[in-house]
Amino acid sequence: MMTELHTKRLYLRKMKVSDTSSLFRIWSDPDVTKFMNISSFANENQAKEMIELLDGLAQANEAIRFSIVELESTEIIGSCGYNSLDFEHAKAEIGYDIAQAFWGKGYATEAINSLVKHAFTTLALNRIEAKVHPENVNSIKVLQKLNFTFEGTLRQTERVNGQFHDLNIYSKLRTD
Repeated sequence: MMTELHTKRLYLRKMKVSDTSSLFRIWSDPDVTKFMNISSFANENQAKEMIELLDGLAQANEAIRFSIVELESTEIIGSCGYNSLDFEHAKAEIGYDIAQAFWGKGYATEAINSLVKHAFTTLALNRIEAKVHPENVNSIKVLQKLNFTFEGTLRQTERVNGQFHDLNIYSKLRTD
């Protein structure tokens, strides 16, 4: 499985343990993790464990997560990837997070666009899905810019900190 993608301003590469401190800074920000299905990290070891877990899923060809590197500063500004890969049904679910200092600059749209293109061309997938908390307006805007279709609301589909949450589901097909 390919481990890097390039865009005009970004380099997406497979996460590695050496990314721990950079990703910890992002994943410890409660504004970044607010709509993710994780609690904000309290120590770097949690970030290291997450990277190792994601590496195991990548080894099993079940998921792949990229660190998003801004080319100009060479700084890791977030992560994105295929949260699940289902080759039998030719589909994947995507996810992404961007450090707050880089919000509103089009980086998420640029990164996700490259993931979608890679999924349809190189991975030969037919469908990309994204599940988004209904209040995550910025994430919804990213998906709308990329012409994802809102399919509906999955009611109380995810439990975070003992609370059930709805998620909106968006999709994009190869033929869209």
